[in-house]
This record gives sequence, C-alpha cells and structure tokens, in this order.
Amino acid sequence: MKKGLKITIWVLTVFVVLAGAAGFVLGQYYIDNKTPNFSEKYVLYVRPETTVAQVVDSLQARAGMIRSKSLERTFKKMDVNAQMKPGRYVVNASCSSIYVARMLVFGWQTPQDLVLSGTMRNKGRIAKKISTQMMVDSASVAQALNSEDFLKKYGFTPENVFALILPDTYQMYWTASVDEIFDRLKKEYDAFWTPERDEKAKAQGLDRMQVSVMASIVSGETLKDFEYPIIAGVYLNRYKKGMKLQADPTIAFCYDYTLDRILKKHLQVDSPYNTYKHVGLPPAPINVPPKACLEAVLNPAKHGYIFFCASSAFDGTHNFAVTYSEHLKNARQFQRALTARNKAKAAAGKQ
Repeated sequence: MKKGLKITIWVLTVFVVLAGAAGFVLGQYYIDNKTPNFSEKYVLYVRPETTVAQVVDSLQARAGMIRSKSLERTFKKMDVNAQMKPGRYVVNASCSSIYVARMLVFGWQTPQDLVLSGTMRNKGRIAKKISTQMMVDSASVAQALNSEDFLKKYGFTPENVFALILPDTYQMYWTASVDEIFDRLKKEYDAFWTPERDEKAKAQGLDRMQVSVMASIVSGETLKDFEYPIIAGVYLNRYKKGMKLQADPTIAFCYDYTLDRILKKHLQVDSPYNTYKHVGLPPAPINVPPKACLEAVLNPAKHGYIFFCASSAFDGTHNFAVTYSEHLKNARQFQRALTARNKAKAAAGKQ
C-alpha cells in the first residue's frame, strides 16, 4: 500500500473516530439538556437531611424517570450532592435532567399554598396546621405563638395573637422560616386594615383589637355565614347599651373548649373572659375569626335584636328577639322541641 494512501486512510479513521466521539458527546448533551426525562408531574420535597440517593429514588418512583444515566451525569456535573438546597420543587414531564439538577442547586422552588382555615381556637392546632404544610416544625411555631419577645415586634402578645392571623390561603416558599411566616401574616393583617375599615370600626365604637374580639365571639356562635351580620348586630346592641354580652363561646373558652354542654354552674367561672360576670368585651379574641366575621362586625345588620337562641328546627340557625319575654318564648319552644327529640331518640334506642 502506498504511503499516501495509508495517510489518507489514517486521517479518515481519525476523522470518523472524532466525529463519532463528537456525535456521542453532542448526543448526550442533547439528551441531558433538551430532552424531557420524566413522564409524570411530581412535587419533590427536599429536607436538610434528604440525600441525593433519596431524591433519585423518589424521581424514579414518582416522576417516571426515563433515563437514569442522564440524571446521573447532570447531577455529577452540577455537583448536586454537595450543593442541593432544601425546598419544594415541582418536576414536570417537560423537565430535562439538567433543569432538575439546576433547580436543586439554585433552589428554584415553586411556592407552597399555606391554607389557614377551619376552626382555629387553640395555639397547638394552629402550630400543627402550619407545620403540616411547611418545613417548620410545630414546636417552633408554638414557641413563637407563646413568646412575648417574638410577638412584640409585630405589636401583639401571646394573649391576643389570634387577632394577627387572618384565615386565608397564602402562597409561600415551603422552606419559609417562622419569622418569614409571621412577617407574611403581619403584612396581610396590615393590608386588611385599610383606612376605610378603621373608620367602620370607629363608627361601631371599637378599635381593631376589639373588632377581632367581637368577631371571635360571632364565629363561636354560628356556622351559618348569613347569620354573622345579624349576630354581630345583637352583640353590638348589647355592648352599646352597656349590657353584659352573656356569650356562651366565652364560657367555652374559659374551659379550653372541653365542655360538651354549658350548664348554669359553668357560668360562675372566675375569668375575665366570662361575659356573664363582666360587662364589655373579653381581653382578647377567643379564637381566630374568619374574615367574614370581621366584616360582619364592621358591617352589622341594623335591627333591634338583643337576644337570640337556637332554632327548634335544629338546623344550626337561631331565633332572634327584641324583648326578653319574646326571647323566653323562643327558648321554651326550643326546649320543648329538644325534649321531644330526646324522647324520640330514647324510644328508638329501646326498639
């Protein structure tokens, strides 16, 4: 074979090898950077103690990972093992391996919905509600709710902190600290209390805290939204007349909501929250009132009602009265209906 031909063959061989290597590298680059590597949407939670191996296992099991080698290469390239950050990450089917690696390294989180709703009448429940949705532990939240020094910077105390919390859905990063969570609560509180709402509170003879206290009582009286303004009107009528509010929810609060039924003996409890003994509002809210209850106090129904009691229909509604004699009539009607219902239940139980 001639020397020139050998050189040509060698050059062609080298070219083919290099082209093949380049093609291989470019192919891997395309696969790692441009091609989706997952078949399912998956929300990945990475805690400080989470390992890369656990992340890979989760992606394999939950996100329908297609090419494990691709993820392995990009994780190594981005040094995910050393630089992975805690967070809530949404992995979509369109995500490439390199995108997921960068997401974990740079902390590209997707916000988490922190839902504060439902019955919130003790700090332990609030702490648990927050901790089950965020990375913070319930003990840290509970400590904040009971810390004079911590709450002082927000203008609240452990006694009146219920007023700071406005039930709503808050979009926050899952890794938000206790401080960041309370910063957001205060921001929303300040946004709620517009000059217009302050004027409405003033028109009722109340300040912001007193509105929250009154709203918490309204919240404790009914689950029917349409009754909020009516019941708010009742208590405001009593309040402005200098009457005792005589609100059963305040008695329930005095017993830490452990009573199945409030009896006359319970009305003697020695507490500043006992509205059967003390005129005016309790010192602080007895629960976290919904925004609708706050609005009801600011925009109460206009009526002359002073009294109300549960309806004999047992549908969660109430009968309202202007005079005490009318109230007694409603109360007797309810008691008769209750007695009849209990007798019917007892008779059914014997059959």
